[in-house]
Amino acid sequence: MIIENPEKIVEILKNDGVIAYVTDTVWGLGCLPSSEKAVKKIYEIKKREAQKPLILMSSEIYHLLEYVKPIPEIGCRLIKKYFPGALTVVTEKSDKTPDYITSNMNTVGIRVPNNEVFKEICEIIPEHVLATTSANLSHQPSAKNYEQAYENMKDLADLVIPDYGYVCEGLESTVIGVMDNELKIFRQGAIKI
Repeated sequence: MIIENPEKIVEILKNDGVIAYVTDTVWGLGCLPSSEKAVKKIYEIKKREAQKPLILMSSEIYHLLEYVKPIPEIGCRLIKKYFPGALTVVTEKSDKTPDYITSNMNTVGIRVPNNEVFKEICEIIPEHVLATTSANLSHQPSAKNYEQAYENMKDLADLVIPDYGYVCEGLESTVIGVMDNELKIFRQGAIKI
């Protein structure tokens, strides 16, 4: 195991805590999707507009499938090709995804980052899924390394987890909407679609 003190991470998240961690793209800030209190805390920490939803991330696609309705075929093809990786797929959410994560929208973004530390975090936590966004204040640049993430979040997040040498690329994920087999590019990022 790469991570030291996994029990501490689990404890923090179970108690409505917020953690910062490395992914394959930029640093993330997240909590358990079932904790409305922790989600509110993320919005407060980031000074994030209420109408901007969080996304759901996990180490495996199957942990995320119960949070969404059956994904259209074109979305499944993208997932097969680019997961794990720097692609966020926005699709119709299921009843399991709370409105407080999606800003009352009927869609949610899902992603499986390709980073060993992130993967390990997901494997040890309840539900194996994090409600997440980038570890920076809104309208500020994303954190691209541990120092920046720590600087951004040291007095705000409950824990900034070291990257243990598994660094990120520093470019945000590409965000694609998949509705009724139609594709819509919301953000062109690390993966060119």
